[in-house]
Amino acid sequence: MRANTWAGRNKVEVRDVPDPRILNKRDAIVRITSTAICGSDLHLVDGYVPTMQDGDIMGHEFMGEVIEVGSGVPGDKLRVGDRVVVPFPIACGACAACAAELYSCCENSNPNAGIAEKMFGHPTAGIFGYSHLTGGFAGGQAQYARVPFADVGPLKIESDLSDEQVLFLSDILPTGYMGAEMCDIQPSDVVAVWGAGPVGQFAMDSARVLGAAKVIAIDKQPYRLRMAEEAGHIPVNFDEVDVRSRLLELTGGRGPDKCIDAVGLEADHGSAHVAAYDRIKQAVRSETDRPHALRQAIMSCRSGGVVSVIGVYGGLLDKFPAGAWMNRSLTLRTGQCHVQRYMKPLLQRIERGEIDPTRIITHTLPLDEAARGFEMFKNKQDDCEKVVLKP
Repeated sequence: MRANTWAGRNKVEVRDVPDPRILNKRDAIVRITSTAICGSDLHLVDGYVPTMQDGDIMGHEFMGEVIEVGSGVPGDKLRVGDRVVVPFPIACGACAACAAELYSCCENSNPNAGIAEKMFGHPTAGIFGYSHLTGGFAGGQAQYARVPFADVGPLKIESDLSDEQVLFLSDILPTGYMGAEMCDIQPSDVVAVWGAGPVGQFAMDSARVLGAAKVIAIDKQPYRLRMAEEAGHIPVNFDEVDVRSRLLELTGGRGPDKCIDAVGLEADHGSAHVAAYDRIKQAVRSETDRPHALRQAIMSCRSGGVVSVIGVYGGLLDKFPAGAWMNRSLTLRTGQCHVQRYMKPLLQRIERGEIDPTRIITHTLPLDEAARGFEMFKNKQDDCEKVVLKP
């Protein structure tokens, strides 16, 4: 089969690779009909997530048709011919974390738990196409994929919704929604979202759906801010204004009630000297993550507010404003998304027309053009917001 593979830092390559096969009785094989490039994939390509190996199959946002199921998958859960969306965290469904619906913290799905434990203190769940730190599982930017614990993860799509309407249930729509849900949004709340990429856009839409009075989009790309404004959100360009000052203006001097970091470890900054400080520290590996967005969210949030972090962080960061966090009674909430928890409720919201996932798709390419898709997405070429790949 054809698959998009990691070929070294700043390089991906579509290659011929062996077809996947059933390895465990709870596996299924999915013929992929749509997959996507995620901002998190850029952390792998840029070399900030360790343990990638040449030939690793990329991608953790995918859906398709079940073509084979293992003997341990009950027929009422999954059958050949079912159309499914596959969540990016691999979860066993039986451990203490899964019982608490903390699926991205599954205790049984990462065969390389020892590596993750050294990195994070405790292991995380396995993740498709996301390094050997998270299990070394082949990803979904391919023609076919093996899906472990297939009786737990995949969501059957039994309506005539298009792939584009449901594909993002695999990751970025639940991630954005979880970011907003962790804010405990009240009807009077002003919610500020750092990052107007795909996850940030969905966090904004989710904040609106959950009842926020006002949603503010913070980014520097005009096309991303325009997309957010067209969806009813207030744009703030951090290259043109001081973000904290502008947020104070928009909130009567109090700051946003809730702040969402949808950027993560490769954040940029409007001030050249601040941006250079973290770029240099990251380059010499005295820190692994650039926490501009996180710092700014903490310093901007009103006292007693919530800072929700759904941008990916992988290691260590510098100048974390612990004093502001502690002294102003801020609540910090975060986590890789527990996708399985949100898939059905969000599918219902899509069916009711409350959220339109298709609004962020700007490019659709054949799988063989994955490298071009990565180049456009990474470098913000051609107003690229989200790339869907068709195997």
